[in-house]
Amino acid sequence: MIFKTGKLLFLAGLFLIASLSYADTTLVAVASDFIKPMTEIAAEFEKATSHTAKLSFGSSGKAFAQIQNDAPFELYFAASEQYPLELEKLGFAVENSHFTFAIGKLVLWSQTSNFVDDKGDILKNGTFKHLAIADPSHAPYGIFAVEVMKKLNVFEKIEPLFVQGENIAQTFQFVTTGNAELGFIAFAQVIDTQTGKIGSGSGWLVPENLHSPFNQTAVLLKKGENNPATIALIDFIKSPPALAIIKKYGFGLPTR
Repeated sequence: MIFKTGKLLFLAGLFLIASLSYADTTLVAVASDFIKPMTEIAAEFEKATSHTAKLSFGSSGKAFAQIQNDAPFELYFAASEQYPLELEKLGFAVENSHFTFAIGKLVLWSQTSNFVDDKGDILKNGTFKHLAIADPSHAPYGIFAVEVMKKLNVFEKIEPLFVQGENIAQTFQFVTTGNAELGFIAFAQVIDTQTGKIGSGSGWLVPENLHSPFNQTAVLLKKGENNPATIALIDFIKSPPALAIIKKYGFGLPTR
C-alpha cells in the first residue's frame, strides 16, 4: 500500500514537471479599454493551459509605434483594425493573422448623476467647461469621438473645451477626478457587470451609426509566431469562456 502510494506520488510529480516544462510565456500589448476583461481572460488562460500571458496596457497608437521600434511584443490587441492591418503590410505581423476580438462601445459619461442625458443632447445644449477625450492623433476612442461630434455638428463648438488623455484610461481619470465634467470613454470602464448598464453617474451609450465600425482587432506579431503560448492565447480568446468575459464587460462579440 505504501509502495503504491509512493508510486502514485512519483508519477504525479513527473506529470507536474512535464506540465511545467511545456508552459511558456507570451508578451502581449493590449489597448487600455480592455484592461478589465483581458486581466480576467489572462487568469483563466493560465488556469486552462498553464501558459502565462504578460500584459502591457496602453494606447493602441503608442503600442503600434513601439512594435515598429523593436518592442518584444508577440501579440497585439488594438482598439481598432487600422494598426494591426498596417503592421501586416509593414512586415511586423504575420500576414493575414488579424482577427476581430471585440466590438468597442463608446459612452459619453459624467460621474455626476443626471448630468448627461440619454440622447447626448448635452453636447448641443449643455453648459460645461471641459470635455475629456482620448488623443485622436493616435487613440481610436478619440478618433471615434471626433467622428461622433462632427456628425452631430458640434465639433467646432466643443473642440476648445477638450482635455486630451494619452489613452482611454487617462481620459477616464480626467472625468473621475473632476478635471472634466464629462468625457467620451469606453463603456467597459463604467459598466455594472451585474446589470449590463452604466453603473454610476450618468451617460449616453453612443449609437453605432454615429461612427465607423468599432472592430477591435488583434494580430499575431512576427516575434510570437513560433511561441506555443502566443498561439494558445489566440485560440483561447476565441473560446466560449473568453467570449463570455468579453460580453460581460459590455463589448459586442465578433461574427465568425
